Amino acid sequence: MSAAETSSKSAAAFRTISEVSGDLDVPQHVLRFWETKFPQVKPLKRAGRRRYYRPEDLKILRQIRDLLYKDGYTIKGVQKLFKEGSLKANNSLNEEKTIPKSTVVEKSKNDKRNEKSLVDQALGLSPESQKEVLNELKSIRALLD
Repeated sequence: MSAAETSSKSAAAFRTISEVSGDLDVPQHVLRFWETKFPQVKPLKRAGRRRYYRPEDLKILRQIRDLLYKDGYTIKGVQKLFKEGSLKANNSLNEEKTIPKSTVVEKSKNDKRNEKSLVDQALGLSPESQKEVLNELKSIRALLD
């Protein structure tokens, strides 16, 4: 069933894994994998082990997909966000501010370029202060080597 076909369902309707897969543009095996990594996703399982996703599950899955694929987080990074309470089924990520500063380091290698500017913004350091801190860290490293 395509995403267009599922749009005729009520927003409160349960959806099958094939419908969710089409809506989120994520393969079914990935959804099953995410169920093992994120206990917040709890589809109902009926006879024949067929999965039915609740609207709350869809919200969570969208958040997970966006954090992993758009924002560059790792599985562990997203798990940490859930553990810290930054993400909930009824929350939506409207702003970067909802993500704790401590999780910036959980981003994948693709976002290393943006990581430095995010850390700088989070710390609120001026360029001069950044240089001072960097020089101090270099001198400490030299002492340790």
